[in-house]
Amino acid sequence: MSDCVFCELLDGGDARWVAREDHAVAFLPLPGGELAPGHTLVIPRAHVVGVLDCEPADLNATIALVQRVGQAMERALGATGVVVLNASGTDSGQSVPHLHFHVVPCWADDEATFWPAEVSAHRMAVAGPVHELLAADLSAPERRSGSATTPGGQ
Repeated sequence: MSDCVFCELLDGGDARWVAREDHAVAFLPLPGGELAPGHTLVIPRAHVVGVLDCEPADLNATIALVQRVGQAMERALGATGVVVLNASGTDSGQSVPHLHFHVVPCWADDEATFWPAEVSAHRMAVAGPVHELLAADLSAPERRSGSATTPGGQ
């Protein structure tokens, strides 16, 4: 997609590449945009807006690269953990409309917290407990992906 900054990078743009694989790539944010040393963005090569419209194979490849980047952060940078951040969709705060995961290394002395400090103010008027509504939707025949998991994780 020509008006997507990440697609432009994939088409030969200048980036500080960490990994380039068949279905996903990893690169550092623009200078000055790092949340921590080694903060890395991981994206699928296919243009999709978020996790909700990504093909499973591309999502699997992207998440596998997220995991490998996090493992490299522990080995190469001495990180003691990572935070993986993603926002998908119109009201999520997504900054670039191309699926991306921020993999942020963490250390005991980094004095940073990457967990949201606020909770949603949205209140729902739904017919039933939220977990039951979600479970019913996921178990509908047209939604099933062949998984043997039942509502409640059994």
